[in-house]
Amino acid sequence: MGEEMPSKDDPKYKERYQKEREAGMRFAEKSGINFLVSKVQLFANSHRIGFIALVFTFVIGCLGINVLNMVRSYKQHASRRTTAVEKVDSALLKRQQTK
Repeated sequence: MGEEMPSKDDPKYKERYQKEREAGMRFAEKSGINFLVSKVQLFANSHRIGFIALVFTFVIGCLGINVLNMVRSYKQHASRRTTAVEKVDSALLKRQQTK
C-alpha cells in the first residue's frame, strides 16, 4: 500500500534529495537556526547534567500544566452538570429571546 520511502542514494531521487537538502540548509542559514542550534549544542556539551535537568524540567513542567488544566476543567464542568436536552432547550430559549 502506498509508495516505498525513497532512499537518498537511489539515483531516481538523488537530485530531488540534493535540492531539498540545499533548500533546507539555505533556510536554516538565513533564519539563524544554525547559530541557535550551535549555541545550544555547545551548552549541552559543556553542561551535560544541567542540560538534561533543564530539558526534563521543561517536559515535566508542561505535563504538570496540562494535568492542572485538565483537573480545573473537570472541576468546573462537574459543578454544573447539564444534560444535552437542557443545553438544547437553553439554546432555543436564547434564540427566541434575541428575536
